[in-house]
Amino acid sequence: MIDHRCPEKRDKAKFCAAERLSLRRKRERYGMHTVETVNAVIMALFFICYSYQFFYVAVSLLRRPRDPGRADYHRLAVLIAARNESAVIGALLESLRAQNYPPELIDIYVGADNCTDDTAAVARAHGARVYERTDTVHVGKGYVLNYLLRCISEAGERYDAYVVLDADNVLDPDFLREIDRVHSDGYEVVTCYRNSKNYGDNWISAGYALWFLREARYLNAARMTLGSSCAVSGTGFLFSDRVLRNAGGWGFFLLTEDIEFTIDSVTRGVKIGYAGGAVLYDEQPTSFRQSWRQRLRWSKGYLQVFRRYGGALFAGILRGSFSCYDMAMNIMPAAVLTGTSVVVNVGAAVSRFVSGGSMAALGVSMLQTLLSLYLTLFILGAVTTATEWRSIHCPERKKLLYAFTFPLFMLTYIPICIASLFTRVEWKPIRHERAMTLEQIRGSVLGTPQ
Repeated sequence: MIDHRCPEKRDKAKFCAAERLSLRRKRERYGMHTVETVNAVIMALFFICYSYQFFYVAVSLLRRPRDPGRADYHRLAVLIAARNESAVIGALLESLRAQNYPPELIDIYVGADNCTDDTAAVARAHGARVYERTDTVHVGKGYVLNYLLRCISEAGERYDAYVVLDADNVLDPDFLREIDRVHSDGYEVVTCYRNSKNYGDNWISAGYALWFLREARYLNAARMTLGSSCAVSGTGFLFSDRVLRNAGGWGFFLLTEDIEFTIDSVTRGVKIGYAGGAVLYDEQPTSFRQSWRQRLRWSKGYLQVFRRYGGALFAGILRGSFSCYDMAMNIMPAAVLTGTSVVVNVGAAVSRFVSGGSMAALGVSMLQTLLSLYLTLFILGAVTTATEWRSIHCPERKKLLYAFTFPLFMLTYIPICIASLFTRVEWKPIRHERAMTLEQIRGSVLGTPQ
């Protein structure tokens, strides 16, 4: 076909087309450079914020917390919040009755919260003092604990300390004695070594369990060794009557009441101890839907806690409190940094797709970022698996497999954290069905936590 345009017009058109292509490529390179820079900055901030936790790993491997000495055998009230837990609460109460602790110093209280099953009857049959609660407006574990403490006060009972447990827990026979040893050493709040009943079910239950094992061995144990404050994790913790009175009663009702209690204690100067010999087993979710719902509540709860206590934490940091810095890092920066990275990378991908640009370089950058996160999480999971090998009760091949799936479990927090920013979240109970004795959990292999 003959081009009838003059040579000058043809050359000008070619030049303009080349200019447009060059400008588009420059914009793509600039955009790519921006994304790479943001990802690099975020990874650097991650390292700056959390590098101290690698020091924690070294401390935990090289040193152990000092022996707290003997237990003084304080008078304890065990508080159990239960919603339709008839299938599992009996095993917990049996493990409480089997404690190597003076039985006359233990009273067990169960808050049967809006139950539609026979939780209350099962608890009474095992000798617990049961208070039934029917309040469908104020729901959540924090409200049940407050209710039990009010009932105890109205009954004229006084205790040296209170131990909080979940209905699905099973305790090592030395649990109360070991947690009281640390309490007797001067700690007004004490947390435990949290293990799992169902580590080997699937990658979801193993992901939870491995995270809690890491928290116990490589966060709380190191904090205890270095004289910093530990963190309460959901269940299996003790607080003294003095702490309760100084706080004006139990007033922790956010979605993550355990984190709220931890941050409140730390900002008020209460040092939380860790009892590595107090071993507790609990049941972890196995379905992703259930796990999503639970971790969405946790993520929303972290936001609530940071909103309420962020100012107090930063004030503590300015006063030189490393514990305040440590707790601040635990509840916020990771979610913020991860969310920022996701928004930037997804935004760049959408922009490039709309403009018809190449996705290859962007895909490589995103893959590199995810790979870096995967490798970091894998190292943490693999080290925990190796050192806690005897405490993990499942076939060896599953121990190895779930070290590789642990990073995938943790990476699913990314969409969960983003969703928590825009989703209204309410407390909902997690169904527990795995009734197991300590012998069934351990099988023929006895673990010895460090």
